[in-house]
Amino acid sequence: MNKHYTGSTFNFVLDKIDRTTNSNWFRSATSGSPLQTAMKKALHTGDAKVLNVYTVGFKGSGLLGYATWPWDYSKNPVDDGVVILYSSIPGGSTANFNEGKTLTHEVGHWLGVYHVFDDLQRSCDDTDYVSDTPAQKTPTNGCPTSKDSCPTKPGLDSIHNYMDYSYDPCMNAFTPGQIDRMKKQSFTYRGLVATSLVSTATLDTVLVPASPIPPPEIV
Repeated sequence: MNKHYTGSTFNFVLDKIDRTTNSNWFRSATSGSPLQTAMKKALHTGDAKVLNVYTVGFKGSGLLGYATWPWDYSKNPVDDGVVILYSSIPGGSTANFNEGKTLTHEVGHWLGVYHVFDDLQRSCDDTDYVSDTPAQKTPTNGCPTSKDSCPTKPGLDSIHNYMDYSYDPCMNAFTPGQIDRMKKQSFTYRGLVATSLVSTATLDTVLVPASPIPPPEIV
């Protein structure tokens, strides 16, 4: 993941890996669910500067991952972190999403950046509050050669941006404006100073009994 954040001054240092066997958490821990709350209460470590990453199965949900926002940390510190599909790690079994870029995308949210497209209204308004990402009405599916969902606005859709929904091989960049927003949001809400944006990462791998899963690689 550090390769994906090259040039941003962000650096993530792996502190530890915890492996927990719990089939209920693995299959059914989703955002806001009682099982997710129990999982995070048991496994969460550190303060606002520590990135907690949980790998689970999301059985039947179709989810790849989700994250908490930096400005929500003070409301519920234990909930802070990123949850990803275990098979989205590099070399995983989820086709088109197995280069680790789900984690890169979700950590972008954890640092304070939105999707490059309009999540709610599917409009061509500026909904990510970043000036150098062109207006984009819809998320990208697959890896098209080009896409323009807002033809009356300048620029093409950000199909290669980590904050779109493109396939992993298609994603390769954050914009300078996104990086600037990450720095400002993470300083304000996480206390990460721009000259030393180092976050300690804790990986919590939740397993199904008798079904070992390799640990995720984020550095």
